[in-house]
Amino acid sequence: MYQFPGQRIVCALAFISALTVPSFPAAAQTPPDNTKVNKQDRAKGSVTADQQKENPADRDLAQKIRHSVMSDKTLSTYAHNVKIVAQDGQVTLKGPVRTEKEKKTIEAKATEVAGAGRVVNEISIAPKKK
Repeated sequence: MYQFPGQRIVCALAFISALTVPSFPAAAQTPPDNTKVNKQDRAKGSVTADQQKENPADRDLAQKIRHSVMSDKTLSTYAHNVKIVAQDGQVTLKGPVRTEKEKKTIEAKATEVAGAGRVVNEISIAPKKK
């Protein structure tokens, strides 16, 4: 097949322009403001997910609780995304769920794995959708 001079350059420019055009609308979007949602994590002494211990016992504890929560298909997506932070065998649960029942269910699952008196429940109830 015969190529005219510069055909490769034209093809390359067309390819590059096709890749860059879709990125402009995404760059113009306003980033989400999570200030109100994350306010509780800024409180002095507040447990946050980045404080999760990296020792095998705490990782295993958090993993078992997460598996128990994720296995319960009656829970909402909110409930499946609750933060589970294990520190020296103590578990802190944080984040929103849809109902008081979900809050209690997750706490019960965590207590079953971690043991009585080892779970701090800081889960909140999300406002109802309008």
